[in-house]
Amino acid sequence: MTKHALLNDLNVQQKEAVLHNSGPLLVLAGAGSGKTRVITHRFAYLNTAHKVPNASILAMTFTNKAAEEMRERIESLTNKCSKDLWVGTFHSLSARILRKEIKHLGFRKDFCIYDNDDSGNIVRSILKEFKVHEALYKGILSKISSLKASLIDPAELLANEDSYGFDEKFARVYVRYQDELKKNNALDFDDLIMYCVKLFEKHPAVLGKYQDAFLHIMIDEFQDTNHSQYRLAKLLASKNKNICAVGDDDQSIYKFRGAEVKNIHTFKKEFLKVKIIKLEQNYRSTRNILNIAGSVIAQNSARVPKKLWTERGDGEKVFYCIAGNELEEARYIARLIKELYLKGKYSNKDIAILYRVNQQSRAMEEALRENGQPYRIFGGISFYQRKEIKDIISYIKVIANPDDSVSLKRIVNCPPRQIGVATVTRVENESRKREESLYSTMKHILKSNSYTTALKDKISGFVNVIDELISHREDALPELIKLVCKRTGYLNWIGEEKAEQIAELISFAEGKDINSFIDISSLYSCMDESQAEDAVSLMTLHNAKGLEFPVVFIAGFEDGLVPHFHAINDLEELAEERRLFYVGVTRAQDMLILTGAKKRRLYTSVQEQQPSRFLSEIPAACYHCIEKRPRAAATSASTARMPAAIMSKSPFTTGARVKHPKWGIGVVRDSYGETDDVKVMVNFPSVGIKRLSLKFANLEKI
Repeated sequence: MTKHALLNDLNVQQKEAVLHNSGPLLVLAGAGSGKTRVITHRFAYLNTAHKVPNASILAMTFTNKAAEEMRERIESLTNKCSKDLWVGTFHSLSARILRKEIKHLGFRKDFCIYDNDDSGNIVRSILKEFKVHEALYKGILSKISSLKASLIDPAELLANEDSYGFDEKFARVYVRYQDELKKNNALDFDDLIMYCVKLFEKHPAVLGKYQDAFLHIMIDEFQDTNHSQYRLAKLLASKNKNICAVGDDDQSIYKFRGAEVKNIHTFKKEFLKVKIIKLEQNYRSTRNILNIAGSVIAQNSARVPKKLWTERGDGEKVFYCIAGNELEEARYIARLIKELYLKGKYSNKDIAILYRVNQQSRAMEEALRENGQPYRIFGGISFYQRKEIKDIISYIKVIANPDDSVSLKRIVNCPPRQIGVATVTRVENESRKREESLYSTMKHILKSNSYTTALKDKISGFVNVIDELISHREDALPELIKLVCKRTGYLNWIGEEKAEQIAELISFAEGKDINSFIDISSLYSCMDESQAEDAVSLMTLHNAKGLEFPVVFIAGFEDGLVPHFHAINDLEELAEERRLFYVGVTRAQDMLILTGAKKRRLYTSVQEQQPSRFLSEIPAACYHCIEKRPRAAATSASTARMPAAIMSKSPFTTGARVKHPKWGIGVVRDSYGETDDVKVMVNFPSVGIKRLSLKFANLEKI
């Protein structure tokens, strides 16, 4: 694409941001204002018009999904499929740098990356060794993560223990945790950025190398950066000052993860002569939706003023529905979703139900199941968190880095090899004495005469298998995974259904080297899952960030939920709850429905609920208020539905494509009625929704 074509279809402010090519730039991008378009077009314009090489532009964001979308758009705009693109998440790009430079910090470049489960296993082992009751230290990993996000390592914690408010036992656990990671040649998620910062601070020559390499730096979702991420970006940009930060202080909702909204305000002070551009034209939502979002967020005083506007028109008024309890609320939502679906305008995947706490999903799931409506929980267990996938990846991690004792413990008796807890504990005790990894200790035991034949017999088979697999480390990755399955008998152990997941993993491994595969699998999260299937999406308000849907329900619009009860008496926390509500509202494109209940079971008791205090901040002209009363059981639409067992035998199930002799091809929206007089509702693009009797309609399944 030519440099002139890159400026087409950009509004004035977007174009101004794309054309800015020197010095610091802060783009305050309101919800739905096209910030990804600005970042990708700016990248392409620097490359095309200013001849900045792709490898000289560093673009950082927060999710793999966002990074992949950014990469695809850049490749499309530049007509280049480049492997040297530095586009990714803060963590993946830090890992990429550390793979090249971590020797300066005393690690080998074949380090492994531990997820929360792996880290939790280490912490539990340490607490057990220290004879500390695990329940007393609930959330210990979260505390360690918070310290690392603030760039506080064990040495600094010990030197300033009183200042940080942690006791001696916690400090000992933190020290030991880092020692165990080092012994295993492993880093956890937070280490990736903390060590990258330490690398640059302790080794100026290495920093200079990357400052010269990255002539331009762009950061997406800047409001979500924590202290360590901001420090990393500042170090890299301190020489050339060509840094573009794109964010929205109104969408800062991750304080609990360490995100600091003040970074936006700090940026304006620390980078002198910064150019500030506001993106206020919204391309996503209708005017009524934006008015609700804007009127609530305007109550937050410590923000950069922005007023979103749209050319989409007023759209439908927002609905606010009050139900008697959470079950009635859920049934109302399910019923309305079904009506929208049957009208043919929206598919299930066009609809999302958002809520403040995970507990709310139970009633929603029950109501959707009663109506036979497909749904998916967004942000649940990801592909890489499935047991069978984690098992195989653990084998690959041990092949790449035999010192990875956490992964080795996971697979040592998987499939079962009669290596029980007592044997593992024995080897662990020896490894502590020798201050080496479990694998090295096992090798030592097999060579030494100081150990029993019984112990050697138990571990020799496993060590032989691992030795053989390590000898094939340079094989193509798909073949290596197949060899793991063959030599361990894993597929026979897990059965045919789960074996299909391994086949998918093998397919994904095509063309990847072992370290990049490990990094991707370690850094992938449930937030990166696709939404391909036609199902209603259920998720928390926090998980909705970055997504959009034609129809959005926000359930539990009550004080204690929205806003959450912990924030009601804290002005700063209340401001974050407003931002969270603002994010939820601005996910909606066409329709927004707010729902609440007069009574709700929360945790262990039924409570009287009051409407959200945010309701008083919404202009009355923007919404309709309705109160739903429970419908009698006899009038339930579900009583007319054909039994599932009968429907499963019918070719005309919901979603089936059919052909009518007069109206052509259509899609079945619903089936109901008696077994001898089944009726279907079909959406024909030519004529819309038609209700037909299968006895007379002459429908053909295609």
